[in-house]
Amino acid sequence: MIQPTISSEIILASGSPRRSELLKKYGVEFYVFVPQVDELADCADLRALPCMNAELKAAAAAEIFPDKIIIAADTVIFFNNSVIGKPHDPDDAIRILQLFAGREHEVITGCAVICRKLGLKYVFRDTSYVKFKPLDRVKISDYIGKVNVLDKAGAYAVQEYGDDIIEKYTGSLENIIGLPELFSGQEDISLINTGDETAVFSWIKSLKQRYD
Repeated sequence: MIQPTISSEIILASGSPRRSELLKKYGVEFYVFVPQVDELADCADLRALPCMNAELKAAAAAEIFPDKIIIAADTVIFFNNSVIGKPHDPDDAIRILQLFAGREHEVITGCAVICRKLGLKYVFRDTSYVKFKPLDRVKISDYIGKVNVLDKAGAYAVQEYGDDIIEKYTGSLENIIGLPELFSGQEDISLINTGDETAVFSWIKSLKQRYD
């Protein structure tokens, strides 16, 4: 496939508007590309699943944009030794929220940063913990009436009426929304936006110090 002509040096390999919003907050200039991949649904270590899928997405985008910096992510909810995905229908959403009511679950986001031109690949994950309030059927129905839960893993979004259902969370809020905290505020975003090799590797070094 011929590489499209784009000015951005950074590619977000995700169609998630929430991930786009998080990157924009940092002042990152990027182009959105949604790779078509067959995501894995199972593996020996389920907590590793989001990293594996993030790497699949990033690698697919790097095939088309080998000289760009690719950022890809995948978020799963881990509960009772199982991965909880998006609900199939409203009844399934009710079932999931009933499972979470009064209990804690993990939100794991895997992230892959790849640039073939620079010989760069870093894959990592972050974990946050969310505890729900006790919820009865009325409160769950009220929440589902406010939020489109069918496109969200775990049938909820922390940033959409989260106070109605969430008692507390620990760890990164951004991670729960869909991206680990990628920038600490010390990076030179303007240079990273240009693809400056020194700035990019300095950024990756800071990520490794935080997540390795």
